[in-house]
Amino acid sequence: MSAHIYTQNRELSWLAFNERVLSEAADDSVPLLERLKFASIFTSNLDEFFMIRVGSLFDLMGVEPEGRDSRSGMTPAEQLHAIYAAVRPLYRTREAVYVGLERLLRRYGIYSLEWNELSGSEKKYCQRYFRSEVEPIISPQIVDTHHPFPHLKNNVLHIGAWVKYRSRDVFGVIPLPEALPGVLFLPSETGLRYIHMEELLLHHTGDIFSGYDVRAKCVFRVTRNADINPEDEAFDIEENEDFRKKMRKALRQRTRLAPVRLELSDRISGDFLEYLKRRLPVTDEQIYFTSAPLRLDYAFSLAGKLSDEELRHTLTYPEFKPCRTAGLRTAESMIKQVSRSDRLLSFPFESMSPFLSLLKEASTDPSVISIKITIYRLASRAKLVEYLCNAAENGKDVTVFIELRARFDEQNNIDWSERLEDAGCTVFYGFENYKIHSKICLITRREKGEIRYITQVGTGNYNEKTAEQYTDVSLLTANPDIGADAVEFFKNMCIGELDGEYKHLLVSPYSLKRTVLRLMDEEIAKGAQGRMKFKINSLTDMDIIEKLREASRAGVRIDMVVRGICCILPGIPGETDNIRIVSIVGRFLEHSRIYVFGEGDGERMYISSADFMTRNTQRRVETACPIYDSAVRAKLHGIMDACLHDNVKARELHADGGYTHVQSGGERMDAQQLQMDLALAAQSEPEPAPERTGVFSKLISFIKK
Repeated sequence: MSAHIYTQNRELSWLAFNERVLSEAADDSVPLLERLKFASIFTSNLDEFFMIRVGSLFDLMGVEPEGRDSRSGMTPAEQLHAIYAAVRPLYRTREAVYVGLERLLRRYGIYSLEWNELSGSEKKYCQRYFRSEVEPIISPQIVDTHHPFPHLKNNVLHIGAWVKYRSRDVFGVIPLPEALPGVLFLPSETGLRYIHMEELLLHHTGDIFSGYDVRAKCVFRVTRNADINPEDEAFDIEENEDFRKKMRKALRQRTRLAPVRLELSDRISGDFLEYLKRRLPVTDEQIYFTSAPLRLDYAFSLAGKLSDEELRHTLTYPEFKPCRTAGLRTAESMIKQVSRSDRLLSFPFESMSPFLSLLKEASTDPSVISIKITIYRLASRAKLVEYLCNAAENGKDVTVFIELRARFDEQNNIDWSERLEDAGCTVFYGFENYKIHSKICLITRREKGEIRYITQVGTGNYNEKTAEQYTDVSLLTANPDIGADAVEFFKNMCIGELDGEYKHLLVSPYSLKRTVLRLMDEEIAKGAQGRMKFKINSLTDMDIIEKLREASRAGVRIDMVVRGICCILPGIPGETDNIRIVSIVGRFLEHSRIYVFGEGDGERMYISSADFMTRNTQRRVETACPIYDSAVRAKLHGIMDACLHDNVKARELHADGGYTHVQSGGERMDAQQLQMDLALAAQSEPEPAPERTGVFSKLISFIKK
């Protein structure tokens, strides 16, 4: 049977994920300003999708035009046509959602205003602001024989004007300075009133092009192909070095990043549009018209501008701060507590502080010999770096592997690497063809003449900001076997040995996928008694997909929580009908990866930095760590089961590729809310609150009902 019967195109699957994000913006149960944020997240997600995913397909079309995607059988051109068609209705939905949100926000005194809605005093305020703050820094241009068509910056808003000068029409353009805020807040004694900066510039277009007759004007934005890494999963058509060399050559030869999308705020005249199409160039299917603002990132600033605290509480999520992990004492040494038993931190419900406290303690503890860590993304302000630097300055041997190719975080990581080197840390930058995406830290101590280890393995980055926004788990363990594997891992990273052997850790690009497939085979051998559960962000690896299909056909029951891209289609009779897949989009970004093979005494459980994507399993350094502690396993089962029983934010994937909300026959179960409630309950208990074992009590009650 062709794989295309039970698989789907990864790009179209991603668009379905982003549609689920947009549906949160239309959900009446979500507070209004949070809904506007979801619309903004949808927009920024789509921007990155066009830059990276659509951009990579443009490159593929140039170097391998007849190559076919292994999941859908489509050529790059066919995928692009399908993407452009699928995105168009999403723009209409986004526009309708935005209009509805703005109408509702006005009921609460929050007004996004057009120029003709401003009062006389507000117009004067805007004009003064324009003269003093905007006019001095704008760079308008007319395109004629002496002024060539400019290179329009990627994703920067522009005002385009079709102007008449004497007897001819010419194009005028005003880039919106990136130094300006997205919106201008207006003086108001009641409510919140603001005007978009592009609206202000649009109104003054005639003044800017004085002496010209402005025939038409609009806000527009060009999205360009971002710089593509040829090791990324887009280039899956062929797995040979000739293709890699051809791809690298094509990238070197590209001097300007080609436009992949043109967005306009209004429909413009045929001559005006044809001019833009010709000069960029773009085709009709790459052009999108929308009356909603092209950028919505201002949504994240609105709540902070509200002076009415009660109103702010009405329009935003209830405040939640990560809690103390049950069973941990804040006043006791973290080294001692972890040495007694394994601990699992569950973000963002629990705080990252215990791990940071562990590092801080290790930086001054005389028994600590060395600290080794892999870093992919960090916050712009990072206590973690401070503690690593302190450790190095205190004479500890500190080794840091920092990935300089973390997309869109390159400069931030370069800056941190320089700070670490200045403090005396040994800094490595990874490998030429493999990004280091693992999340592992090893603290080595000499206690009473013996070497001992504390190992941390996580599913998410050491980023203090995203630890309050993403659901991730972080294991702290003094298990000597895991520590010994971590020693071997860091030794191999230092000498460039990617195919090292490990007894407990699974490490890509070699042992992780191989072991996952072997553990799947063990469940397949059990037939209908086999059991697998996975929580991941994306599923695209065809070897794993084929093995999941094989398992389903053997009768193995498979439950999966796949937040985003999912290239296998469940529920196809005789093929994938033993597979159930749900996706959760909620207040926090689901990000943890948990693998479970079997059940009962023979169960194998891992947490991992790796999704089941080819780029993770074959082209990155990733780690998966076995979970041996019974309390930690129970906690992870609670997380998994809560997600699988969610009937508020969960959507189930069907055989046709569509998603529908999980049907609720009674009590509502919101997995993220449940975990917040449990964390808050533990926070209110005196230290040390008992470590919760077994499946969450509330969840047990729900399942029994």
